[in-house]
Amino acid sequence: MRCVLIVVLLMLAGCATAPSRVTNACAIFSEKGGLFGNWKRAAVKAEREFGVPVPILMATIYAESGFKPYARPPRTKLLGFIPWKRPSSAYGFAQALDGTWDSYKRSTGRWTASRTNFSDSVHFVAWYHRLSHQKNGIALNDPYRLYLAYHSGQEGYNRGAYRARPEAMNGARRTAQQAQRYAVQLRQCR
Repeated sequence: MRCVLIVVLLMLAGCATAPSRVTNACAIFSEKGGLFGNWKRAAVKAEREFGVPVPILMATIYAESGFKPYARPPRTKLLGFIPWKRPSSAYGFAQALDGTWDSYKRSTGRWTASRTNFSDSVHFVAWYHRLSHQKNGIALNDPYRLYLAYHSGQEGYNRGAYRARPEAMNGARRTAQQAQRYAVQLRQCR
């Protein structure tokens, strides 16, 4: 009985960790396809529901959190050395803000969704990218612009706020490149 409990606890602990090879989609899905969750199944389901390709969903999560379930932005420093407030409420795999996550739950009826759950987070990213398509006319297969809207928000994207933010432009470029790598990898491992 004691051994069973230890095994179950170790398996649960493994569910709340980042995969070991985050730049390889095949490795991620292989590692996270176990007993307590199938990341590939969740990503494919989100793709089917919202029309956003799996490589783009995965690249967005990679850019936002590196697949770390409890990721948060670093704290700012008061007087240069005292840990202070965080710059935003971004949290979890998708780095979703509190208000946006609440809108997602209201819109989808997924009231128990958690930002630290991969299935919920990949569904959120697909939902948000679909919103960017509907509100801003961004193609569902355009990882560069989808990421700009994700990073800047729908209205920020509309205003072109990302143009004054090099981190947004660089993040979009890296996300597009990673989506392309994931797409090639997924064709080879299927």
